[in-house]
Order: sequence, then C-alpha cells, then structure tokens
Amino acid sequence: MSEETPLPSGYYDSGTGGNSLEVDLNVRFDKADMVWVAVSGCLVFLMVPGVGLLYSGLARKKHALSLLWASLMAAGVVSFQWFFWGYSLVFGRDSSNFLGNMTNFCLMDVLGAPSTASTVPDILFCFFQGMFAMVTGCLMVGGACERAALGPMIVFLFCWITVVYCPIAAWTWNANGWLADLGALDFAGGGPVHMNSGAGALAYALWLGKRHDPAVAKGVPKYKPHSVTSVVLGTVFLWFGWFGFNGGSTGNASMRSWYACVSTNLAAGTGALAWLFVDYFRFGRKWTTTGMCCGAISGLVAITPAAGYTPVYFAVAFGIVAGTLCNFAVELKFLMKIDDGMDVFALHGVGGFIGSVMTGLFAADYVAALDGTEIDGGWINQHYVQLGYQLAACCATLLWSFGVTSILLNIQDRIPFLKLRLSEDQEIIGTDAAVIGEFTYNEDQQDNMFIPQPEPTPLSPIKSIRSVLGNNKSQNPPANGETLGSETSSGKPE
Repeated sequence: MSEETPLPSGYYDSGTGGNSLEVDLNVRFDKADMVWVAVSGCLVFLMVPGVGLLYSGLARKKHALSLLWASLMAAGVVSFQWFFWGYSLVFGRDSSNFLGNMTNFCLMDVLGAPSTASTVPDILFCFFQGMFAMVTGCLMVGGACERAALGPMIVFLFCWITVVYCPIAAWTWNANGWLADLGALDFAGGGPVHMNSGAGALAYALWLGKRHDPAVAKGVPKYKPHSVTSVVLGTVFLWFGWFGFNGGSTGNASMRSWYACVSTNLAAGTGALAWLFVDYFRFGRKWTTTGMCCGAISGLVAITPAAGYTPVYFAVAFGIVAGTLCNFAVELKFLMKIDDGMDVFALHGVGGFIGSVMTGLFAADYVAALDGTEIDGGWINQHYVQLGYQLAACCATLLWSFGVTSILLNIQDRIPFLKLRLSEDQEIIGTDAAVIGEFTYNEDQQDNMFIPQPEPTPLSPIKSIRSVLGNNKSQNPPANGETLGSETSSGKPE
C-alpha cells in the first residue's frame, strides 16, 4: 500500500480521510449527494422483504415461511460478512485486478476518505453497497426452495458471498477490477447481482436435485403459487426499492439519477405488459397477475446495467425484449431438468444477460455525461467493440458463478454435519413444520406451533403451569366444552 499523502487542507485521500478531532470530514462532500445515496440504500433494503414475499407467494403453503426466513437470514449473514471482510475484498484500496485486499478488514479505517464513488465518503458507500450484496444473497438462495437444509444454508451463503460475489463485484466496480479496466459497462449490477445470483441459484438447484413429490415421478415439478397476494406485495416492494437500486448508483444527486429512475420505471411497466400479453396467448387467454409481476421484475433486471447509460426511450425496448424472452426462458428448466422453482435463472440470469448485451448496443456518451462520467458509448456512438466487452463480462460472470458455486456445494455436501438437503420425510411434511416449527398460516396448525421455552434448571424444579393444568384436566375434565392446555390430534395432552 502506498504511503498516504496529506492534502494541503489537512485531509487524506485514504485511510480515515483525516482526524475528525482536527478537521470536519463532512466538508469534502455535498450533503445532497450523501442524503440521496443514504436514502437509496434504505430503499434497496426494502428489496429484502420484497424478495421474501415474492418467493413465499410462489412457494407451496407448507414451505412458505421458509422462504421468508431465508430472506431475513440472508440479510443477517451478509451484513456480518460485509463488515467482516466483504467490503474490503471488493473495494480495498490498491487492490489487484481480481480481488480486493484486507486493508479494511472489519471496516478498519472506513470513514471519511473519498470512496470508489468519489462523491461520497467510504462509510456511506460501504452502507449502500452492502445492501446490494444482501439482495444478491436473498435472490441466490431461491434456487434451493422447498428442500434445502436451513442450517447448512447459513454456512454456504457466507462462503458464497466471499468466494463468488466478492470477486465478481471487484472485477466490475473496483477501479482496479479487470472488467472495469477492459471497459465493460454495468451501471447497477446486471452482472454482480443478477447474472451472478441467477447462475448461483441454478447451480444450487442442480446439485440439490429436484423436489420430492410422489405425484411427479419424472421431469421437473411445477406448482401454482400458493398466494398471489404475497407475489404482488413482493413485486411492489421490489419495484419501489429499485428506484434506490438504480437511482442511487450514480453516487450523487445529479440529473443522471433521475434519468435512471425514469428508465427503471418505464422498463418495469413495459416488461409487465409484455409478459402479460405473451402469457395471454400462450396460456388459455388469461390475464395472469403472477405473469405481470414476473414481467415487471424481468424489465427491472434488464434495465439495471443500462439505466445510467442508455437514452430513456430505449427502456421500452429493454422491457419488451426482457419480458418476452424471459417468459420463454422459464421453459429452460424443463429442458435442462433442473428444478429452479423460483425461476431465478430465467428472470435474473437471462434478464441480466439481455440487459448487459443491450447496454453494449444502446449506451450513449451524452447520458453518462449528465454527471460528468465519460464513456465511449455503444453501437449508437459507433463504438462497436463495446458489445464484445459486454459479452466477455457476461461469460466471465456466468462461468465463475456457476462453476465456483458448484465446487463449493460439492465440498460442503461431503461434510457430515453440513449436508445440503433435507430428508425426504422432512420435505414432504414441509420445511415450516419439520425444521422451523412455525407457520405462515395457523388455521389448522395451532397445536403444532413451536413456542420457545426456557430450559429447566436446578433453581426452578417446580413444574410449569401448563403441565399442572394438563394434569388437572386429566383428573377433572372441564365442563361446557372448555379446554385447558393444548391437545394433539389424537386427543391426548402433549
């Protein structure tokens, strides 16, 4: 690491940025820029429950809570990983072309120096980018829906963010990353977030194997969403959060941010309509709500790498092309015989690829220049090699994600206490009942609800009130149909 050089004003361009007891670290940054990036980070966080609600609604009822659980688990695991070494491995200063370093281990010296996005300080950029890592983890674990062991999933996700997400994010967004040096354009995460999570989810689904279902002996099972309401709510959260996801990726509060927001909204709307009309003609003349939600997400995914680079009217093309092609891409899981139940690869892997390729065609230098960013543009600027850069980035991202995820899964599955999959009996019972002990809906499951209780100790030898009441009930049955305690389906006290 090169020696720090103090600026004439007494500030530093690395380390903490200066001594907060001697100088005001805030004066180097525009407060409007900091407020917008901070608000954008909060908006991106809303995508975490959005993914959970979407996946939960698409799942079967007996597994619905496990998908909500997975999204919150991912938020917790990635938050710690990002603090521990994730941020340093992606954005560490003076890093290699492949990966960051441990300069900022446990966020050491992450404070007031200009970040990779020089308009905001390190600590704010760390917060904002941490939300992106969190969403990527939430999306990826969808490939394991309805049959993954939850404990081992925690370990796997920590490792996956470290060896899969961090390198790809460093290639793309670190100033020294090899894809950044090459000239590949990725405004807000078409590669690190979407293609990466899509390929990772496909590998997770492949190595877990298809879901057990006695009614489906051959092929990949296909189920209707158990709650379209949850699907709609999840989509609304995602659509709303995406304004921060794309709009905040400028790192400033310039006109380019609002331009990106308009493109984001337009691509989502046209994607929803495109998928809706394709479904109408493909599936029995029905205006499907779930299809409209999937179309909106495909449009949002496709515009992600392009929102701050392409003219706003091309957002219509991004939405229509992604909504149409991703609709047909759902059928890939049947051709490949891989049970990607949440269609993560079709929406995010394929959608991200479409968006990245189209960025190479339609990126315009004058759009990026709205906040002073200089690019050569794509085909509309007669910069034809840009498409090659985009294809190189796509191939590197997809191959690294799928290949390294597969290696990681096979290593972990050979460790006895980290087996990836639930037993067949647990899967048939349902993840919620077998592993979590709680349910999304309790109408017929109250008696099986797990309620944590303190372990008995030598200082509390007296039986619980519930046990006493249960014994009284067996000796003196209550009158008038009243009950005390809970009973099993056989009528015997628990």
